[in-house]
Amino acid sequence: MADSNIQSKALVRCRGVSITLSGHTILDSIDVAVDRGEIVTLIGPNGAGKSTLVKVILGLLKPERGEVERLPELTVGYLPQHLHVEPVLPLTVRRMLTLTQRASVDDQNRMLTLVGVSHLADATMQSLSGGERQRVLLARALLREPDLLVLDEPTQGVDHTGEAELYQLIADLRDEHGCGVLMVSHDLHLVMAATDRVICLNHHVCCAGEPDAVQLHPEYLELFGPSVAQRLAVYTHHHDHHHGLSGEVDAEQPPTAERAGS
Repeated sequence: MADSNIQSKALVRCRGVSITLSGHTILDSIDVAVDRGEIVTLIGPNGAGKSTLVKVILGLLKPERGEVERLPELTVGYLPQHLHVEPVLPLTVRRMLTLTQRASVDDQNRMLTLVGVSHLADATMQSLSGGERQRVLLARALLREPDLLVLDEPTQGVDHTGEAELYQLIADLRDEHGCGVLMVSHDLHLVMAATDRVICLNHHVCCAGEPDAVQLHPEYLELFGPSVAQRLAVYTHHHDHHHGLSGEVDAEQPPTAERAGS
C-alpha cells in the first residue's frame, strides 16, 4: 500500500476528460476523483460511457481533452466486466491467480481465504458459480496489494443473495486495507447502500454526491424515474453483530449502523 503520508491526496483524478468516437461524444468534460478509503460508484444507462471512463482511469485509453492525475507509483487492482474462459481450457483457480503475475502459494491462500473461497484453490474456473468466479477474480486483483480497486460490474452473473454478500465483502476489504474503490454497477437497489459517493454518468456527469442526495437530483430522477427512486429509498438500520471478511459473524466487533435499500 502507498505511504499514509499522502493519504489526503486523491488516488486518481480526472479533470475535463473528453472522448469522441466516430463523431459521437462518449465522455464530455468529466471531473471524477477517488480518494483513499472511499467507495465511489459509477451508475448510468447502457452506453453512458462508464466502461470508457474506467479505461481512461486505468490508462488504457487516452482522452482527447483533459487530463488524468494519478498518485505516483499508484498500484491498481482490476476486476473486468467480462472474462470468458474456454470450456476446453483446463484452467485452475491457482493458475488464474498467477496468469499475469507472480504470487507465492502462501499469498494465494491468504487472498482466497480473505474472499471466502480458499476451498476452491484447486478447482477449475469452469466449475465455479458466478459468485465464486467473481470472488476468485477479486482475490486476483487483491494480490497486487492495490491502493485502488477498480471493479467493472463486480456482481456480473451473481444471484441476488450473492450480490449483497459481495458488496459487503468489498466494503469490508476497503475497511481492512484502506484502499480506494471505484465500481461500475447497474445494481441500483443495492449500490445505494454499498457506496460512499455516487456519480451518475450519461456522457457527462449528471449529478454526484452521497447516495441520499443523488436519489433526489432531477437528472437522476429523469434517467431512472421517480418510481425507481422511491423503491430505492435509503434507510438506516442497526445490526447486533458484525460480519468478518468471509461473511462469518465476528462477536468481538461492536454493533454497526448501515444503510440498506428498502
